[in-house]
Amino acid sequence: MGTAAPPVFDWPTLFRLLRERGWKPHPVLSPIAATWCDLDELSTAAGVDVRVELRSPTDSDPWPKADAVLAAPLTFNTINKWAGGHNDTLVLGVLNELMGEGVPIVAAPCAKAALQSHPAYPSNIQVLAGSGVTILEQHDTVFRDEFDRANFDWLRIVEALDRTSKGLPES
Repeated sequence: MGTAAPPVFDWPTLFRLLRERGWKPHPVLSPIAATWCDLDELSTAAGVDVRVELRSPTDSDPWPKADAVLAAPLTFNTINKWAGGHNDTLVLGVLNELMGEGVPIVAAPCAKAALQSHPAYPSNIQVLAGSGVTILEQHDTVFRDEFDRANFDWLRIVEALDRTSKGLPES
């Protein structure tokens, strides 16, 4: 799952790392993130089509059962909506449903410091963590590139997904 934060531009790197470790990613983007990305490039990198829109009630689910979920990057807006149980995008719908099924979820937020200081944000991070979601600390996963754009340490994030999916504690 990915939302409209700059690390989504580097999803091909994420998919390469996931596939090298035996994962079969099934990417979902928020509608805004989808306008930022080359969906054909991402589909090629993932090996399957990227999904953005909810399916119709008459369509079968095209995906196998998830072993684990990586939600990265997650914006301030998505974190707050997810914690509040909102279900108005495919990203939120899948996160809500799989959290309810107990599927291991690793979430990597990417929110500006000013937004992180909003009173709703820390409490909603706690709601998600208290519901079993592994929330990665931004200071451990985000770095700034030469253009001062936020990027992720994808290897650290994929290692967290590997540990979480195996039920191992964070190191």
